[in-house]
Amino acid sequence: MQNYDVVVIGGGIVGLATAMALTERTQLRIGLVEAESKLAAHQTGNNSGVIHSGLYYKPGSLKAKNCVEGRRRMYAFCREHHIDHDPCGKIVVATSVEEIPLLDELEKRGRANGLQGMQRLGPEALNEIEPHVAGVDGLLVPETGIVDYVQVAEAFARIIEDRGGRILKGACFLHRHQQSGGQVVETNMGEIQARYLVNCGGLQSDRVARRCGVDPGVRIVPFRGEYYKLRFDRRGLVRNLIYPVPNPAFPFLGVHFTRMIRGEVEVGPNAVLAFKREGYTKTSFSVKDTFDTLTCPGFISLAVRYWRTGIGEFYRSFSKRAFVRALQKLMPAITEADLVPGGAGVRAQALAPGGRLLDDFHIVQDRASIHVLNAPSPAATASICIGETVAELVEKAMGSK
Repeated sequence: MQNYDVVVIGGGIVGLATAMALTERTQLRIGLVEAESKLAAHQTGNNSGVIHSGLYYKPGSLKAKNCVEGRRRMYAFCREHHIDHDPCGKIVVATSVEEIPLLDELEKRGRANGLQGMQRLGPEALNEIEPHVAGVDGLLVPETGIVDYVQVAEAFARIIEDRGGRILKGACFLHRHQQSGGQVVETNMGEIQARYLVNCGGLQSDRVARRCGVDPGVRIVPFRGEYYKLRFDRRGLVRNLIYPVPNPAFPFLGVHFTRMIRGEVEVGPNAVLAFKREGYTKTSFSVKDTFDTLTCPGFISLAVRYWRTGIGEFYRSFSKRAFVRALQKLMPAITEADLVPGGAGVRAQALAPGGRLLDDFHIVQDRASIHVLNAPSPAATASICIGETVAELVEKAMGSK
């Protein structure tokens, strides 16, 4: 039986950052188990690669603190490890006068969170930066950037192994049981003995917690974000990143234009309920996952409140014309012919029992384990800081034994 001081479950960027921080801060024996045959297979490997500035998040929240510092740390890490990145900046565009107060509030949040170099842009200034955008007001956020987070995750993994940590791919967590002096972590590749366990299971994190005998207090509900890409000859329509003013009722940023680190331009996403936790296509379906979602009291409450919004998102999912109409609010020149199919990602959104979508990070701890149960965007940006926060919790917990 393999034996570690700490076993981290989950080979996404948060799990890898946690294991990396533990190998740096401690002399503990660290093992990481990942169910898939490759690292960064889900949320980390299927996002648009944005290094977020910290603009959107409530000042003082875990998201705000970790994103602002995490962004600085991510840029420094990329420079040190020669990972392609670009601090290209973005603009948030108000397309009507009704959105200007929301843009004002975003600017206040950004300044409260310590963002530097932000500028308000009238219509003429907007068009100097992004000539094809239509808006009545805008906010330039120069500290936003782009990167390939799979490359970042792979760099984290190399550091872990260089420091003596072990990464086990294709090892799916099944259960844990306590024993004298520690616990046994059961996987499909055999049992692992550990003193402490860290759950960074992403889309499966609530289930991992329950299999550990821990009440997560939330249910993970998967939302699929679907993207198109601009045709090669139309990429010139977008110079950098273009975002709408977000709906404050939802933790989603709305359809936007993102230049990616390899030169492609991604547009989207919408946000539809996924009927499988790792369901990246419209036809992806799991009876278990769907049953878990539809029988969740919190989801029923959410659906009753926002059914019209949900129907609109599903309509956009199946209608390219409707998707384009949403894009044309920001950029009237876009046509259906400009778009080609892109990828999709699934967001592990934590839902409280009353139907509230958790907007901040959520961590639960018991005597022998820590469970990261809500780490949505900007978790990739903030991953180095999140990893260090979790590692510090592990140190305190194990030091008290």
